[in-house]
Amino acid sequence: MTGGDVVNKLHEFRYLTFDVVGTLIDFEAGITGCLAAIGAETGVVVDGEAALGHYRAARYMPEATLFPDDLARVYGVIAPQLGLPQGEAQAARLRDSAAAWTPFPDSVEALARLGRHARLIAMTNARRWAFTHFAAALGEPFHAGFTPDETGTEKPDPAFFEQVFAFVEAEGGRRDQILHVAQSQYHDIGVSRHLGLANCWIERRHAQPGHGGTIASESFTKPDFHFTSLAALADALEASVTA
Repeated sequence: MTGGDVVNKLHEFRYLTFDVVGTLIDFEAGITGCLAAIGAETGVVVDGEAALGHYRAARYMPEATLFPDDLARVYGVIAPQLGLPQGEAQAARLRDSAAAWTPFPDSVEALARLGRHARLIAMTNARRWAFTHFAAALGEPFHAGFTPDETGTEKPDPAFFEQVFAFVEAEGGRRDQILHVAQSQYHDIGVSRHLGLANCWIERRHAQPGHGGTIASESFTKPDFHFTSLAALADALEASVTA
């Protein structure tokens, strides 16, 4: 955890905005689990970290479309690299697997705790159909949710954030009452700092090398808060209430 006097003020944030995929929902396990299941049917053993590396490269090709619909295209790119069978059925299977992706073990309980002290807002690059499944798996903790279907753009585009700011301000809130919580330096932490938001980096891959399925940021942004789990953020917020 880092950041001067702000460290003692977690309980003062009125809004907590969240990245969802990778911060609350374990998309890496969802993708590698689906690929492994497809491989098992044909006797192919899938190396999870290698698969995530191929996924990351494919996902950020210029022809990429909205997530997770784009997973069908991604499958067509990475299947030959992994020795997996190619076909529309397998591609659709990877895309549709998003509906069953599960939260990290601490997500549901930590969100429930955090929601007692602030309004929780989801900000996800996943399309609305997928977010509906994610929100249900997380226990429907959100005061509001924003997806590319509503915003017309994706993070790290500042325009995505600006629509959330407008929503908060319409409720009488202020930008300085928001803490943005996310695992991706590229999609969230860097741009939130550029926009003047307080931020909290949840370093989900702290015990693993590399970037997994998330694009690497060109530079590291030191966050205001830094935890390796969402539960640790909830602990810190509760401690700040009683400090």
